[in-house]
Amino acid sequence: MTTTSAQATSSQVVDDGLLKALATRERPPKPNALTTSFTFGWRALLKIKHVPDQLFDVTAFPIMMTLMFTYLFGGALAGSTENYLQFFLPGILVQSVVMITMYTGVGINEDISKGIFDRFRSLPIWRPSVIVGALFGDAVRYLLGATITILLGLLLGFRPDGGFTGVVAGVAMLLVFSFSLSWVWTMFGLKLSTSKSVMGWSMMVLMPLTFGSNIYVDPATMPSWLRAVVEVNPVTHLVSSVRGLMHGSVAGSDLLWVFGSCAVLIAVFGPITMRLYGRQR
Repeated sequence: MTTTSAQATSSQVVDDGLLKALATRERPPKPNALTTSFTFGWRALLKIKHVPDQLFDVTAFPIMMTLMFTYLFGGALAGSTENYLQFFLPGILVQSVVMITMYTGVGINEDISKGIFDRFRSLPIWRPSVIVGALFGDAVRYLLGATITILLGLLLGFRPDGGFTGVVAGVAMLLVFSFSLSWVWTMFGLKLSTSKSVMGWSMMVLMPLTFGSNIYVDPATMPSWLRAVVEVNPVTHLVSSVRGLMHGSVAGSDLLWVFGSCAVLIAVFGPITMRLYGRQR
């Protein structure tokens, strides 16, 4: 009886000491939407650090495509590889970055399959920050892919008439469009059951968007019915905008098309994605 009473007294002393120690520390402020989004963005970058193979698609793919199309088809399409490079490089820059946007949905689907999303949903944070943070992290990958492509182009002879400012403006526009397009893949990542399904559906959308555009050749050489399809493709206007900004001859109508497309993508797929995220089990 005496022993039991002594143990209870000791436990009470420990609990009181623990409570006093906790009471002396200030309660940390509640994280806001921006800080939690950047935290999840940093998590996406750490995943790249621990699995560097994820950088293969943003490094090897642009290099391979630029070299192959410039030297295999450049002479036949534009008379010389140098002339073709001035036309082609902004286009392959767009294709390289737009193609890797699908990995946003793949990464989210893998997190769901591992059960990590259930833990995130239980945290007292701004709920969309999980999705927005993943998009922020992928934006860094897009920037890396764009930098590699431009540096390779400059090495091969690409000379943008718009100078450094035009190149930066073109890359900034590409990043804005890629961020907007990524909402489509996040919807696939939340809706589909496996990462292979996400990749398969994403490729079905991306292939006609990129190859049915003005990335490789001028649409003026196409049949009229195909040219009509190409001219309503938002990727065509994105390529024209990036190409125009880099060469100092951008058209206002192309800029309006791109910004309008970004607004529609976010307005439509943003709410759908967040609704699926809220219903995720």
